[in-house]
Amino acid sequence: MIPEIGNFSLMLALALALIQGVLPIAGSFRGNARWMALARPAASGQFAFVTLAFICLVSCFVTNDFSVTYVASNSNSLLPLYYRIAGAWGGHEGSLLLWAQMLVLWTFAVAMLSRQLPDETMARVLGVMGLISVGFLCFMLFTSNPFERLLPAAADGRDLNPLLQDFGMIIHPPLLYMGYVGFSVAFAFAIAALMGGQLDAAWARWSRPWTLVAWMFLTLGIFLGSFWAYYELGWGGWWFWDAVENASFMPWLVGTALVHSLAVTEKRGSFKNWTVLLAIIAFSLSLVGTFLVRSGVLTSVHAFATDPRRGLFILIFLAVVIGGSLLLYAWRAPKVGLGGKFTVFSRESSLLINNVLLLAAAGTVLLGTLYPLFLDALDLGKISVGPPYFEAVFVPLMVPVLILMAVGPFIRWKNSSLPDLLRRLRLIALGTLLFAVLSALLYAPSPMVVLGVTCAAWILLATASHLLERLRHAAPGTPVWRRLRSQPSSYWGMLVAHAGIAVFVIGVTLVKGMETADDVSMRVGDTATAGAYLFHFTGLKDVQGPNYTATEGTFEVSRNGVKVCTLKPQKRLFTVQNMPMTEAAIDRGLTRDLYVSLGEATAPGVWVVRVQHKPFVAWIWGGCLIIALGGLLAACDRRYRMGARLRQRQAQEALQALPAEPAKLAV
Repeated sequence: MIPEIGNFSLMLALALALIQGVLPIAGSFRGNARWMALARPAASGQFAFVTLAFICLVSCFVTNDFSVTYVASNSNSLLPLYYRIAGAWGGHEGSLLLWAQMLVLWTFAVAMLSRQLPDETMARVLGVMGLISVGFLCFMLFTSNPFERLLPAAADGRDLNPLLQDFGMIIHPPLLYMGYVGFSVAFAFAIAALMGGQLDAAWARWSRPWTLVAWMFLTLGIFLGSFWAYYELGWGGWWFWDAVENASFMPWLVGTALVHSLAVTEKRGSFKNWTVLLAIIAFSLSLVGTFLVRSGVLTSVHAFATDPRRGLFILIFLAVVIGGSLLLYAWRAPKVGLGGKFTVFSRESSLLINNVLLLAAAGTVLLGTLYPLFLDALDLGKISVGPPYFEAVFVPLMVPVLILMAVGPFIRWKNSSLPDLLRRLRLIALGTLLFAVLSALLYAPSPMVVLGVTCAAWILLATASHLLERLRHAAPGTPVWRRLRSQPSSYWGMLVAHAGIAVFVIGVTLVKGMETADDVSMRVGDTATAGAYLFHFTGLKDVQGPNYTATEGTFEVSRNGVKVCTLKPQKRLFTVQNMPMTEAAIDRGLTRDLYVSLGEATAPGVWVVRVQHKPFVAWIWGGCLIIALGGLLAACDRRYRMGARLRQRQAQEALQALPAEPAKLAV
C-alpha cells in the first residue's frame, strides 16, 4: 500500500508541476492575475506530494519491503537502520527522487520567502522551476520509478553498495544535491528576467542570496565527497579528477564566477548579459553532470545508471532546457543595454578577467571529461584522461586567479589608478616576497610548493591588509569592536572565503609536495617507515560486523622512539555481495595525518600494507569549510533582509493609502 501511495503522490506532483509551469507564465504575459496566483499554491502542493513520496520510499527501506524492486536491490535485513534510511538515495531511482525533493524544497522556499517580488516576476520564476520539475518527474515516473513492484517479493535484499555504507555518504548526497539543484533558482531568475526584458540590478539583488546559499551547499557537498574518498577508498587520495567529481566541480567553478558577476550587476549595473549567461551555464553544467551520472556512459564509484533509455531521455531534456534558454538569451540579450561603463583598469575589469579564467578552467575540465567519451562513441579508440592533463592545464589558469583575488578588493570601481594601487600593495608585496624566500629555503626541491605557499601568503596578507585599511577609514575615533561590527556581512563573507582559498592552497601544495607513502609486504612484527614515523605491525584479529566479517591489524606508530598512536585498519568482506573493502585507519592532526590501509593477503600471514604520512592534509578540509562559511556570511547580509522588509512596508503603506469603501447602509 505504501509504494502505491508514493507512486500516486508523484503523479499528483507532476500534475501540479504542469500547472505551476504553464499557467503562471502564460498569465504573466496576458496580465491574468488569477493564473499568476496559482504559482505559489501549486508549488506548495508539489512540495507536499514529493515529500510524501520520499517519506514513503524511506518507509519501504525501514520496514524491509522487498516487494519494491529498488529496495530489494539496495538494502538487506542485516543492514543497520541508519544505512537502510540512507539506502533511499543510495541508488539511481532513489537519488533521482532525492534530486526532485531538493528541487521542490528550493521551489517552496522561493515561493514562501520571496513574497515581496512583483507578481509577474514571481510567476515566471516559479513557472520556470515548475517546468524543470516536470522534466525530472517525467524522467522518474517513466524510466526510473523507485516504487516499481517486484513480484514475487524477494526473500531478502542484495544489500547497499558497501562503498556507500559510511556515515559520510548519508549526508554527502543531500548536501551536494542542495547545491546542484540550487543553481536552478539562479537559472529561473535569469530566464524570468529575459522573459520580461528587464536585466536590471533588481533581479541580480533578488537572485544573489539564493545563488550564494546554493554555492555554499555545493562547496560542502564537494568537500564531503572528497573527504569520504580520502578515508573510505583506502588510497589516501583526496581528489582523483574522476568524471563524476568533475561533474560537480564544473558548476562550482562557474557558480563562483556567477556569484562575483551578480555582485557587479547589483552594485554597478554592469555585466548584465554576462551574468545571465553564467546563470544559464551553471545550471546547464548541473544538468550535464546529471546526464553523465545517470545515463550510463560512465563507470565510477559514484555512478548509478546503466539504462540507455535514461540517457536518451536526459539528453533530450538537456537539449530542450539548454537549447531553449540559449535561444531566449540570443533573442533578448542584444536588446539589453551594456550597463555602467568602466575603464580597462578598474575593479570591474579585474572581476571580468577572473570570471573568464574561471570559465576557461571549467571548459578545460569539461573537455578532459567528455573527450574520452566522444572518442569512444565514434569508435576512435579508448583513452584515459587523468591527473597529468588536468594539473597541466588547470594550475596555470588558477595562478592568475589567485593573484587577482588578492588585488581585486584594492582596485576602485569604475576607474582606478595604477600608482595608487602599487602604493597600497607595496607592503603586501614585500611580505609575500619574504614568505617566498623562506619557502624556497625550506622546500627548495619543490618549485610548486614554493609557488603555492607564496600565492597563499599573498592572499592572506592582502586580506588582512584590506581589513585593517577599511577599519582605519570606518568612523575614526570609535572603538575597534564597534568598527568591526559595522562592517556588512557580505564583506566578512568575501574576506573569509578568500582566506579559506588560501588555507586550501596551503593544504594542497604541501600535501602534494611533501607527502610520503610506501607499499610494503608485512608480517606481524615487521616495521615500515613513512616520513619520520615508524609503523610497527604488532597483531591481527578477526572482527564480526553487523553485515560483514573483517581482519583487523594493529600498528604501533612512533617517532624517534616515542609512541605517537595506535592504528587499527581493517580488511572487510561484506557477506551478502561477497565484496571486499578496505577500511583505512587514520591518526589526524592539524599539521599531518598518519594513514594505514590493509591490502590483500599475498601469502599466509603476509599482507600488503600502505603506510602514508600526509602533511597539512587537514588544511584542505579546513579551507573548504572556511570557504563555505564565507558563502553563508555573504548570503546573510542584512541589506537583503532590510530590502525585503522595506518593500513589504511600502506595499502595506500603498494599500493603506487606497480610499476606503463607502459604508454599506443597514437595511
